[in-house]
Amino acid sequence: MKKLLIGNAAVARGAYEAGVTVVSSYPGTPSTEITECIVEYGNINVEWASNEKVAAEVTIGASIAGARAMSCMKHVGMNVMADPLFTVSYTGVNGGLVFCVADDPGMHSSQNEQDSRHYAEASKVMMLEPSDSSECKEYTKLAFKLSEEFDTPVIIRLSTRVSHSQGLVELCDKEDYKLKDYNKNIGKYVMMPGNAIKRHVVVEDRALKEIAFANNTDLNKIEDNNSKIGVITSGISYVYSKEALGDKVDYLKLGMVYPLPTDLIKEFAKKHDAIYIIEELDPFIENHVKALGINCVGKDKFTLLGEYTPKMIKKVVLGLEENNYFEVEEQIPARPPVMCAGCPHRGTFYVLKKLGLTVSGDIGCYTLGAVAPLQSVDTTICMGASVSAGFGMAKARGAEFNKKLVSVIGDSTFIHSGITGLIDIVYNKGANTVIILDNSITGMTGHQQNPTTGKTIRLEETSQVNLIKLAEAVGVKRIVVADPFDVKSFEAVVKTEVNALEPSVIIAQRPCALLKSVKYVGNCKVNDNCKKCKQCLKLGCPAISLCDGNIVIDTNQCNGCGLCINVCPFNAIEKVGE
Repeated sequence: MKKLLIGNAAVARGAYEAGVTVVSSYPGTPSTEITECIVEYGNINVEWASNEKVAAEVTIGASIAGARAMSCMKHVGMNVMADPLFTVSYTGVNGGLVFCVADDPGMHSSQNEQDSRHYAEASKVMMLEPSDSSECKEYTKLAFKLSEEFDTPVIIRLSTRVSHSQGLVELCDKEDYKLKDYNKNIGKYVMMPGNAIKRHVVVEDRALKEIAFANNTDLNKIEDNNSKIGVITSGISYVYSKEALGDKVDYLKLGMVYPLPTDLIKEFAKKHDAIYIIEELDPFIENHVKALGINCVGKDKFTLLGEYTPKMIKKVVLGLEENNYFEVEEQIPARPPVMCAGCPHRGTFYVLKKLGLTVSGDIGCYTLGAVAPLQSVDTTICMGASVSAGFGMAKARGAEFNKKLVSVIGDSTFIHSGITGLIDIVYNKGANTVIILDNSITGMTGHQQNPTTGKTIRLEETSQVNLIKLAEAVGVKRIVVADPFDVKSFEAVVKTEVNALEPSVIIAQRPCALLKSVKYVGNCKVNDNCKKCKQCLKLGCPAISLCDGNIVIDTNQCNGCGLCINVCPFNAIEKVGE
């Protein structure tokens, strides 16, 4: 039977068919749906971990114990789990171990465009790259087998387009995988220097075997169209190339992007007058091909930035200019991303902007606090950096600057990597104010549970992290829970805490407006008291606009959260339809 699946769902299906036992991940677009789809299959231990490093370590432990295990993340998540990745390359595996990483060319939901293929090369770990949903499933199944055959973790590299595009996938029965025996092996799994130096020899021997495999596997295949032009490509770039060039060129499609098939590349190059390397992001394949002494066209003609298109490829390879597929004569208004109507973070940033505070920001929906008209966030670096970077800013500029500085971080992000930053502030005698934006869910990636929600990925009740007790446990004495929609009270709390001479935590507590449990009723309406002061427009709520000089609230977008009522100085906004 065949079924239409997005690439992420196909990876999940492949893991299921391979008999995966343990899956541990942290949500991150464009990889999130892999783990969410795993939940649909029974008899699999699946979890949201507190961060990617923890997730990887859970699966490494499961692998050592004899199970097939998988951890999924986006490209920046691989940075977080890099430490165990490099070491498990040395230890090898027992049960098959697969890491899925989804890159984001074009930065649709990311803070950078890094190329995860470099991690495979640096850690000396085999990497496969599917180009469509069918390959996503088949490559995942194969990855577990290759992991066990070569005693190595295997990375599956996806991209936004592969993860989220749909294709037909052949559904097969689940493999009857039995746990491998667990035997104590100190020399293999205890990476003290004396053992690690011996395991490095194993890694280099394994690399030679993997290169030989790469030269002969069907994952890397030549498509001969009797052309003198050769294209070496992989992943989604292969799909774009086929659409642009059809049978006018020959292809070397690489399903294994590390290690690369040296002999096969040389053989392919000899038969062609011109070689083009078509790959998004970095010249990973190109650099390898050039190192073999092969002349090729790559990033000198193609961009290092963003996603490719068939139009771009056709122009470079065939010299053919193609019209845009869709031409719109009328100018379309821009639709920048904004926080949703009723977003609990809007009240927080309204107050921070009003007070003129410097805001050390973090990764989440609340990053949009940097967008006009709020324009409150000063920095966004990586998960958890708001706390640590804010402390660094205070150290650099002193106590008076610290009184005009706050860090903001979501509840899930705080668990992910904010706790250690808070410990650092307390331990090193800082006086920073940290605002934890507790919206009762992991918002940006689509409402995943986390340790602060009290529910597992399967929505089972579990222990709930108490943020107040957690802050107390690391040594914070000043802890305030406040509602960011009660703007007057919240403003008073912030003023008090930023002037404190010791570490302070404000828990801005209000649930995400999109949660099913949140039931705002009625709509807000502007009445005759309006003085057109435009104070409500400073909220940046998508339901409030200025039309012909008048303040208008769109009832189709307003969910009745009432924040605008709390900021209007003239009682000109009221709730109707309650």
